[in-house]
Amino acid sequence: MAARRRVGLIVPSANSTVEPDFVLAAPKEFTIHSDRIGWEAKDLKEDEATVDRMNAGVEEAASSLGAARVEVIAYGFATGSFYRGLNYATQLMERISKAGGAAAVAASPAMVEALRSFGAMRLSVASPYPEWNNQRLRAYLEAAGFQVLNVAAEPRAAAGGFPAMSGQEPDDVVEFCVRVCESQADALLISCTMWRALEAAGELERRLGIPVVTANQATIWAAFRKLGVTQPIAGLGSLLEKLG
Repeated sequence: MAARRRVGLIVPSANSTVEPDFVLAAPKEFTIHSDRIGWEAKDLKEDEATVDRMNAGVEEAASSLGAARVEVIAYGFATGSFYRGLNYATQLMERISKAGGAAAVAASPAMVEALRSFGAMRLSVASPYPEWNNQRLRAYLEAAGFQVLNVAAEPRAAAGGFPAMSGQEPDDVVEFCVRVCESQADALLISCTMWRALEAAGELERRLGIPVVTANQATIWAAFRKLGVTQPIAGLGSLLEKLG
């Protein structure tokens, strides 16, 4: 009987997508353990000050996960790892690793690493974000050296907030992304760990003929690479199929 291996997640409190996506992708010998940082229930809005307050809690969350002896801690919050730029994202992972006593990965640096693994430079980007998030995302990606052809926000999700982001079905993600993906793009990036884009990645690649990288997919890929996993994960896009 194989020993269990433990993966830790730091998840925004309103996010109900990261954990199921990790469970969906994880090989059977892995168990998934999460701690939550979050908004107050009465104020579920996302702005810079709110994200600052959330990130002030990452050490406590990482320490709790460290007590469970997880081997890697994945920070499953895309905005929280791109909103203050490349250096901030690196420092955030260092804070998490130090507090948790484990390797750390984060959604936005993982997206960058995944896109580079395909040699992609010209990006079409889709998200469920309001405008301020998309502006910060574009700046983050451009600072990482990519040419961002467009950043398209799904209007119902962007207007409807967290319930709309997590409530949309993968088919909705597919139909929107097919409409907005630029024909000149080397890859499609789908940001937001709350959006159910992981389940859409394979179908989008079939329709578009280019690599598709999603926030949760990239975070899963980065976490399992840290653990030396080389077993391909089928059905969730080519990034996970070329794991290892």
